[in-house]
Amino acid sequence: MKRHFTDLDLNRSVGNLLRLGVIISVVTSLFGFVKLFIEGFTMPKDYISLEVPEGTIWQSFFNSLKNFEGIGIIQLGILILILTPLVRIIFALVGYIKERDYTYVIVSLIVLAIMLVSFLMGFAH
Repeated sequence: MKRHFTDLDLNRSVGNLLRLGVIISVVTSLFGFVKLFIEGFTMPKDYISLEVPEGTIWQSFFNSLKNFEGIGIIQLGILILILTPLVRIIFALVGYIKERDYTYVIVSLIVLAIMLVSFLMGFAH
């Protein structure tokens, strides 16, 4: 017998997804902070030396991750935290499609579009 997917199941799944995203983000960031402390990171005297040239932010991030540096691990934790609500919207959208609740499908698509436009507009400046 096939079990019907209910609103309660969807809400529990989405709640678990959000908790999991936050937990993974916190653990990743904490590990990055410990790694950064072990590496002996000290704050520079002037903040200009912390700036990354425009257009190389992602390259700098991936290089830092590739080299397993603490700062890259912390940035990964923050990125996971930022992407968690986006994944939640996608997850809920799939649930609403399964439930054939097209009003919420449309609302979820609008919210997803707004989040994606906001995210991409951040790169334009």
